[in-house]
Amino acid sequence: MAFGIKREELNAWKAAVSNGEVALLTHYWLDDRFPGCKTVTKAGCADIGRLTEWGRQYGLRPEWIDHKEQFPHFDLFGEREYEILKAEGRHDLIRRFKLEERQEKA
Repeated sequence: MAFGIKREELNAWKAAVSNGEVALLTHYWLDDRFPGCKTVTKAGCADIGRLTEWGRQYGLRPEWIDHKEQFPHFDLFGEREYEILKAEGRHDLIRRFKLEERQEKA
């Protein structure tokens, strides 16, 4: 279950992904399969080759790409989510979703 994002944010992410950009969208998320994870970041790009290369720099494997509809993406959560957002300079998302605090508690 996803929550904590605005429709405008989702639409901007979809547009960027469709245009072949690597785009990041973070939202609150609850899934019993991943206890302790309260957020997920979707790193998407319609250009699978570009998404694969982008993911490779972070140790993400091509088979982990979720080919959902026309918005292929990696699902990032936990420590990997935090480290990638930090490396990508997305301190806005780290602050907004209090990811640094969660890493300190882990």
